[in-house]
Parts: sequence; structure tokens; C-alpha cells
Amino acid sequence: MQPEVDRIASPWGERTPYGRDGAWPVRVDSYLAPDATTGTVERWVRTASVLHSNGDAMDVAVADGRIVGVRGRPGDRVNRGRLGPKDLFGWQANHAEDRLTTPLLRESGHLVPCDWDTAMDRIAARTRELLREHGPGSIGFYTTGQLFLEEYYTLAVIARAGIGTNHLDGNTRLCTATAGEALKETFGCDGQPASYADIDHADVIALFGHNMAETQPVLWMRVLDRLEGRDAPRLVCVDPRPTAVARRAAVHLAPRAGTNVALLNALLHEIIRTDRVDHDFVEEHTVGFDELAERVAECTPAWAARICDVPARKITEAVEIIGGAERLLSTVLQGVYQSHQATAAACQVNNLQLIRGMLGRPGCGVLQMNGQPSAENTRECGADGDLPGFRNWQNDAHVADLARVWNVEPSRIPHYAPPTPAMQIFRYAEQGSIGMLWISGTNPAVSLPELHRVRDILGQERLFTVVQDLFVTETAQLADVVLPAATWAEKTGTLTNADRTVHLSEKAVDPPGEARPDLDILLDYARRMDFRDKDGRPLVGWHDAESAFEAWKECSRGRPCDYTGLSHERLRGESGVQWPCTAQAPDGTERLYADGFSWAAPDVCESYGKDLVTGASMSDTEYRALNPDGRAMLKAAEYVPPHETTDASYPLQLTTGRTLYHFHTRTKTGRSPQLNAAAPEVWVEVSVGEAQRHGLAEGDLVEVSSPRGSVRGRLRITGIRDGMVFLPFHYGYWDTPDGHRPGAAGGRAANETTITDWDPASKQPLFKLAAARLTLVERADGAVCPAPTTTASAPVDPRHVPPTVGGPSALAGQSLDTPEGDAP
Repeated sequence: MQPEVDRIASPWGERTPYGRDGAWPVRVDSYLAPDATTGTVERWVRTASVLHSNGDAMDVAVADGRIVGVRGRPGDRVNRGRLGPKDLFGWQANHAEDRLTTPLLRESGHLVPCDWDTAMDRIAARTRELLREHGPGSIGFYTTGQLFLEEYYTLAVIARAGIGTNHLDGNTRLCTATAGEALKETFGCDGQPASYADIDHADVIALFGHNMAETQPVLWMRVLDRLEGRDAPRLVCVDPRPTAVARRAAVHLAPRAGTNVALLNALLHEIIRTDRVDHDFVEEHTVGFDELAERVAECTPAWAARICDVPARKITEAVEIIGGAERLLSTVLQGVYQSHQATAAACQVNNLQLIRGMLGRPGCGVLQMNGQPSAENTRECGADGDLPGFRNWQNDAHVADLARVWNVEPSRIPHYAPPTPAMQIFRYAEQGSIGMLWISGTNPAVSLPELHRVRDILGQERLFTVVQDLFVTETAQLADVVLPAATWAEKTGTLTNADRTVHLSEKAVDPPGEARPDLDILLDYARRMDFRDKDGRPLVGWHDAESAFEAWKECSRGRPCDYTGLSHERLRGESGVQWPCTAQAPDGTERLYADGFSWAAPDVCESYGKDLVTGASMSDTEYRALNPDGRAMLKAAEYVPPHETTDASYPLQLTTGRTLYHFHTRTKTGRSPQLNAAAPEVWVEVSVGEAQRHGLAEGDLVEVSSPRGSVRGRLRITGIRDGMVFLPFHYGYWDTPDGHRPGAAGGRAANETTITDWDPASKQPLFKLAAARLTLVERADGAVCPAPTTTASAPVDPRHVPPTVGGPSALAGQSLDTPEGDAP
């Protein structure tokens, strides 16, 4: 057993090196509350992480009916026992004193407690009234990426076949809609091609806009252990900030915001010019190579250098590494997805893999990553802009097949247009055509762009808003009905991570007060609305999580995301299992496309694709002409300058992002003492050069302003690229200190400043591209910037930062890193 490690100060723990093609050694991480010991733990209950997308398997420690700690599961394929800081400490939010314990109803302008029947009757009555007077399009649902599969599927059935509305989307639209869209554009269907296991085999790992060290810390531990072992991989990092990934990279490219397509086109240009192309693979498995080659023919490194403000020689160095790889793994996340030309850029990463022939074998593939624990489930189940089971809304046969599964007429499932994306749902609410909006497990009053507009929308008297959550969030404060929900470890269900690994999370403790599982709330609503199938039977025929999972299996049968080989009982085994899992693949499927692109053919594909510039959907006829044989599509894209550019009034590019210690709007992590102390308040990052140009110093209180709003925070001077300012997006107003009020000058939420703009294909908002200015409010005068010092926010000159910044020791309890077995 190793010595105790402070997992706030040392977030990735100790190294267990291993070599290429070796097995990742076990290291079991755990944390128990100060008043608990292994001897006082009464039972351990299986679950998986809910504060990121990695899917770390763990057990919850229970004593006296309460959670008292967690430990990693050593046999699981995802984490081999390891846990990140949010895994270790985030569970404490379950016990927060301000948990919602009873429904709330707005009366005379105030939210007051009521019983469940009163709340649910009010919701059902308003639903019937709107359906009678305005039809299904007057009702919208906006969900999360943190529920369980069984809950999303139930919601999809209710919304699409019960209500008959097209207005259902998730907050996954904000983080990883582009992942799904890019996979559909290239492969004809969603579904992660690669596997986390490919890290064990790759000799080059290229990370595009993916701060893996902070968004998936356990996956970064796997990379770190490879870097410390024999035959270590080389890293290529594309990120404007000096992340932990950038510090370990052989080449770090820090482009101007909004120029990803230009950079990627230059990489493709050089790969093609130097003939690092697998011509046999391209000829056999793809379409579009000639158009791609023509599109990038003039996109030289020198051309891209002028646009991206990256040295041409560094672009060439990156090409030498990527082009010389024997096994190339690429990963993509928010630096691409939340920026300009998001889908176009993500498709170019797919193109790099395809023209190099690096797909479908160990160490070769692309991970179009997710940002939330069950984001994959929203897409599979039809709660994020798709029909369930990756069915194509434009294909009448797919709609008919879904109608068969649900035993309804095809006309009952709306498919006259694409499912409505989140930003359009809120636009319809703003215009008044949506009269009821049910928001579950998300906090748009902090997480959506241009917050003053969002608050105005949610504050309309004509909009009936239902909020289903754990706390009285900034969004719940604007609701007409608030429903107290159970959370992770208080209910049972499954969740699927970013590499298609399905885990079972079992109930460990009871929820507080009258809080209910989200599934129970939805089942109650379905009963009150008396939704029926075409034979008069209840449309929602299941009664608990296990029966809901069995119903979902039938919906997934024969589809790309086939779950028919899984069950709750099967998932009580040693490890999670990757879909598709069927009778033919009973142990799951480690990587897709090992035998070709079976889901790209016109009759079976999930999407016919879109124009990457306009977002217009292609037709069946157009797709058949382009891809009659169902191959992977090399979709070329021209670089187009961003819509909002800097000028004399707003000379800086503003980008927003995440920190290792928080998740979303801090409703959970802000209530964990260790995590909150590690990053207690919003801050502002600029480079040394920008600080000098503005006459600013570390710790100064500054204001970041855009044409839409402003934020105040203490200044951190980092190695971020010149011309850019960074804000963490997590901070809202539920724990507002004096002087910070929603919409007031000098706000706290980064999205006071962000722009209402989105990618034309994926409809994902652009949180990483706005014009801004920076002004001094007051000198530091001894004040310290609250930014962490262990992450991309580390100061360039640590002498200016007291060693205590970054939070107290995690060792107020027991946090153990226990390697087991020898590294190869």
C-alpha cells in the first residue's frame, strides 16, 4: 500500500508505468469521510462516475443509511480502480443541507411547498390545456446528460409518441452535439469508433481541443502511465492554453480561436503532399478523396500560419509526427465542438484518420469525446436531436420500425422536420409558440449563452416552466413548478460512457425527504396523462428501471447501438461492457469498423448528412448519389472567418472552459468542500504580454466585457496565447457573494458575455469565440487569485502565488492510491 496522496494538490495520483501493447496496471483509489473506516462501512454498492464522461467504475460505501465514501473498481476496463478528484469527493453533494425535499409551486409570485399530487396535477392540467388549444408543438422538453438510459428512453417515448412534439433536446447540445454530428457526417451513423484501450497501443496520440487532463483525468492517468513506460507515445496538442497535455506534448499548437479548420486543412495538405496516404484503404473504404485533395491543395502551412498565428514550422513538425505514426489515435472535445466551424473541423480530424488508414485496429481510431456521464445515452435514446436507436428521421422505413416498437401509427411520431435543437426550443419559447417547457437536470440560467436573454425567456408569465432538479438552482428560481429529484446512488439505472461502455449504477441510499427518481416522476406523468398505444394499452408499459431497460433493448435490437446481449444482471459483473453487445458479440465490441462501414449505406444510415456551411439537410437522393455503396465520407470544408471578430473596442478573443475541480454550474461540486476550496471563485486568465499591455498584475480585480455583458474576477497570468482571455464557465449565483447579482455590472457567470451563435450542422453554441475587452477595477493590494495552480490555470510565475492556493489538503479523510501488480 502506498502513502496517502493529496488528490487536490496531486490530482492524477502516482504513476504505474507500462509499455506499448501492455496491460494497464491496477491502482485502487478510495476516499472515506473522516469519521468512517473500512471497518464501519456496512456495504459497498456498485456505480459509475456522474461528474464527467469517462465512466469510472466505483463502489459507494454506505453506513447508517448514508454515503460515507467511494473506492475504484479494479476489474473494470475503463479505470482499473482509479478515480479522479470529482469521483473521490463529489458524492458529498448528496448530503447537502439545501437539497430539495418537497415539490414547490409558484403562488402569488413565490415558490411554496406542496405535495406531489398537487404539483403533478398542475403539470398534467397545463399539458392538456396546451394540447387542446395549441397542439403538440406548444410543449417542449430540455433535459440533461446526467440521467440514466432508462429515464431518457422513457422521456423520448412520452415526448415523441405521447405528446407528439418534436421539441425534445438535451444540454448535451451544448457540449457534444458536434461529436454525434461529425460521426454521422463521416460514418453515416453515431457511435464512437475507437476505445480507451487504444491508448495502450498507439504510438502517436493527437488531442484536438481536448484538455483531457481536466475533463477526463482518469483517462489522462492512462496516458501519463504510457508516457512513463517503455516505447512511450508522442503527443500532439492543439489548444490555446498551456494545459497539462500541452506541457507533455512533442508539439503544441496554440491557434487563434475560430481557426481550427484552417489548421486542420494545412495538416491534411501536408499529409497528402508528402504522400502519407494509405491509398488502398482510401480506395476501398471511402468516397470524396479527390474533392478533399482539391480543397486543401492551397492550404499550405504558411497559409495556415497567417490565419492561425501559429509558426509554419510547428505545423510541419506536427505533420511529421502524425504522418509518421504507425498507430494514430486522435481525440476531440470542446476546443473544437464549441468553436467556429465545429462540425467541419471535427470532420477534418476524421479525415486525417481515414486517409492514413488508421481505423478499426488496436491503437488506431478517433475518439469524438463526450462531456457528460450519459451524453451517449441521450443520443442513443432519442433525447438529443435524433430518433431512438440511431434511426433516421428522413427514412420512412426507420420511422415505421420505431412505430412498430412503440405500437403506434407512424404519423404519431413527428418527422416532418429535424428534431428541434435546444437553442431553437428556447427561441420558440421566446416567441410564445412553446407554452410549456419541462427542464430536467440542467441549469440553463447559467449554462446557456447570453444569459440576460435566457433569464428574460424563463421569466415570461406566459411560459409555464417545470424544473426537475436536486437544488433550487438559478433556473428553478424562475420556475412555476419545481420537482425534487433523486440523484446518483439514490436510484438505479444504466449509463454509457464516451467509449460505449455501459455500467449499472445501483441504489445505495434513499433520497432525502420526498425526492423521487426521475424515472418515477416520468412514469407518474405518463399515468396521469393516460398515454395509450394503438391497441389501447399504456404507451409506457414498464414500471421500474430494469423493465425500462428491457424495453430499450427491444428498441435497440438490430440497430448500431444494440444492447440485446446486456441486462442489469449481466452488468453486475466485474466490468462494464461496450455496445454493441449481442448474441453474436456476447462480450461487447471494443472498436467499431474493423470490418468496414456497415451503417453508412443509404437504407440503414442514421443521417443523410448536412451541408457543413449552411446546415441544410441532404436528401435521400443526394446521399445515394454521393455514397451508393455505404463507405466512409471524406467531407471537405473551406475555412470561413468567424462571425464576431475583434476590433478597437473589443480587442481580445474571449474563450470559456472548464477546470478539473468543477462540473457544469457547480450545483454538485460547489457543495463538496475539497472541490470548492480548490476553485472557490471565478477568475480571469491572460498572457504575460496582455497583462503588460494592459498594465495589470497577478491578483488584480478586472472586468471582462463583451457586447452582451461583463464578468469580474481576479487576474491569473498564465501561458495562454496572446490576444486571448479565458473565463471558467462554472460559476453562477446560487452561492453569490456580496456584489455579484445576475445581470448586474461585473457579473459572475461567464455566459453573461457569450454570443448567441451556433454551428450550422450540429447546432452547438459557440462558447469559445467572442470579442471582449479587459479593464482594471482595483489593484490586488494583497488579494490572491482563486484559480487552481495545478492545472492549465497555473501561473507563469509561482512566486506570486501563495502555496496554499488550490485548496486544502484532501487528506481530511482517507484518499489512497494503491498500485497492485508490477508494471511491464
